[in-house]
Amino acid sequence: MAYQFDRRTWVLALLGTAALGAVGVARAGSPPLELQVVDRASGAAFDLHAWRGRRYVVGEPGREFELRLRNRTGERLLAVPSVDGINVLDGSTASVGGAGYVLGPWQSIAIEGWRKSLDDVAAFYFTALSDSYAARTGRPGNAGVIGVAVFRERRRYQETWLSDRAVNAPSPAGDADAAAEARAEAPAPASSAAESVAKSGAAAPQRRERLGTGHGRRLESRVEQVEFERASATPDTIRQIYYDSEANLVAQGVLRRADVAQRRPEPFPAGFVPDP
Repeated sequence: MAYQFDRRTWVLALLGTAALGAVGVARAGSPPLELQVVDRASGAAFDLHAWRGRRYVVGEPGREFELRLRNRTGERLLAVPSVDGINVLDGSTASVGGAGYVLGPWQSIAIEGWRKSLDDVAAFYFTALSDSYAARTGRPGNAGVIGVAVFRERRRYQETWLSDRAVNAPSPAGDADAAAEARAEAPAPASSAAESVAKSGAAAPQRRERLGTGHGRRLESRVEQVEFERASATPDTIRQIYYDSEANLVAQGVLRRADVAQRRPEPFPAGFVPDP
């Protein structure tokens, strides 16, 4: 499949029977596109953890995930997605001028894997860096980051473009999600969790092999090529989310060990039966 990487670019629109999200009004100053990393098994978005101006999610080897994009505007957008520094549509080393997906006004889509044809993808899943698609193709240097370069359109189209499968439409809770995202992007406090460990005298945890994204099982995902003229050669915005294992994020100071311990239920907690 050939792509033209100039301003007038043939890109892909996802097909299916899903309806567009409900039309709403984007908040002033909010990014035109929302990016979430979603667990395919549960359908829930991974929690975002803010640290030093970056957003992180905790990956677990073997878990499949997808990228969920939501257009917050009333115009078409082009989203050029990369995982581990690789364009997920054609496998090239990612650049902002690469191929991408078109989102209609207020549309949400799910990108489930590495595109193999106009009809299917190879599922994304968290895995050891040595097993990742990036490492297996000799490009492990940018593993651990997901990015989307977002472009506005020079011409306006009236057509409606559908996503590859049903995604929940925006609801009043969407504003709360946007607020949570803004909190995640806020600058981190001056004292990091790693500094807290150092002050306490506790031994810092050791980092293990980094995570990357694997090239998994085939999933049906039909697309067609459409034309999109970028308003500029420079992206309107770039959205990015970093990821690694829980142990590595604790070692980096992104997560505090105390917070990790609180998330783990104990099968035999001490104590007696309290009154209801």
